[in-house]
Amino acid sequence: MAASWHRVTASSFGLFLLLLSARSSGRPLEKCLGDKSCVSTRPPVVLIPGDLGNQLEAKLDKPSVVHYICYKKTDSFFTLWLNLELLVPVAIDCWIDNIRLIYNRTTHTTSSPPGVDVRIPGFGETYSLEYLDPSKRSVGMYFFSIVQALVDWGYTRNDDVRGAPYDWRKAPNENKKYFLELQHMIEEMAEKAGGPVVLIAHSMGNMYTLYFLNQQPQAWKDRYIKAFVSLGPPWAGVAKTLRVVASGDNNRIPVISPLKIRAQQRTAVSTNWLLPYAHSWPKDQVLVQTPTTNYTVQDYKRFYSDIGFEDGWLMRQDTEPLVADLTPPGVAIHCLYGTGIPTSVAFQYSDKFPDVEPTVVYGDGDGTVNLQSAIQCKQWIGKQTQPVMLKELPGNEHVNMLTNLTTVDYIKTVIYSP
Repeated sequence: MAASWHRVTASSFGLFLLLLSARSSGRPLEKCLGDKSCVSTRPPVVLIPGDLGNQLEAKLDKPSVVHYICYKKTDSFFTLWLNLELLVPVAIDCWIDNIRLIYNRTTHTTSSPPGVDVRIPGFGETYSLEYLDPSKRSVGMYFFSIVQALVDWGYTRNDDVRGAPYDWRKAPNENKKYFLELQHMIEEMAEKAGGPVVLIAHSMGNMYTLYFLNQQPQAWKDRYIKAFVSLGPPWAGVAKTLRVVASGDNNRIPVISPLKIRAQQRTAVSTNWLLPYAHSWPKDQVLVQTPTTNYTVQDYKRFYSDIGFEDGWLMRQDTEPLVADLTPPGVAIHCLYGTGIPTSVAFQYSDKFPDVEPTVVYGDGDGTVNLQSAIQCKQWIGKQTQPVMLKELPGNEHVNMLTNLTTVDYIKTVIYSP
């Protein structure tokens, strides 16, 4: 979801339990034997990851570097995210300079620094979102548990279960090519299977998916989408993003300075897109407090000015309208959300704001997404003819819900429902 480091953690024990249970056999595929009118009992699945939720690669030919140890030129692409070797003292300076974005106030678009070519590996495949770290260390495990469960039910990686990674540093307004590729992939998979596709999104990927569906004619959705499974959706933004842009958030990783990582986190347009939205947050609720000022959802312009990051206000204005009206998706949707995990809801700063760590006020949610944001699906009940289902996952953390047996079993019921 918003730029946060703990999203790439996962429970190895939960994975162990998942792998034991996932071997229960799903319904076998009924082969269509050339009859194109035959609908498979097993719909194709497309996975849409969240913020930080897929690998990024970079190739360098830079005019200058920020430190003598930094590579100025590389002969080939290397893993930019997630590369644990780059997230250590000194080396992280090189990483920040390579992954940051530069905002153009004239075009309202972003670009990588001069000489940095960033690409998104593995579109249409699952590897870049199963593990964020190509070495497949457990710290980078993400969609692996769900993909492996699908495989145990008879699915084939990169065939009838495919990933749709994207440049998560940016908001949908800068990823138009991605949506065309996603549309074509869904159509291709549906035509091959003889039936519509199930979309499974996590965190900010739900916002991307909603934006995508809102752009499609209803007839297209009726033909190509069976259901949309929404995991940990931040429909109304998350309070945590305010801390990220104000003072940075190292997610309790002691070797990383919050203020140092802030320089990169601020430049991610998607972070500013996910600030809390006025349609769901009380207009008088104090989100950030200093000795002299209280900031609410109505005070973002002043907030950005006071933290010395006025580009952030422009980014917010560019992106806020994209899904702010929460137009119903027009497909069957299943919203699964975690509760019972302390989730930051407000931040109290000393007079050294914003260059200091805040005192955090906690509320309910999944540790990242506030409960009031996740349950906004309910407003679609009665506003679309397709079903709207909400499923609470008590005690489920934002990323660990991807390894939860209840989550996987729920996905199985959606896949094999009539």
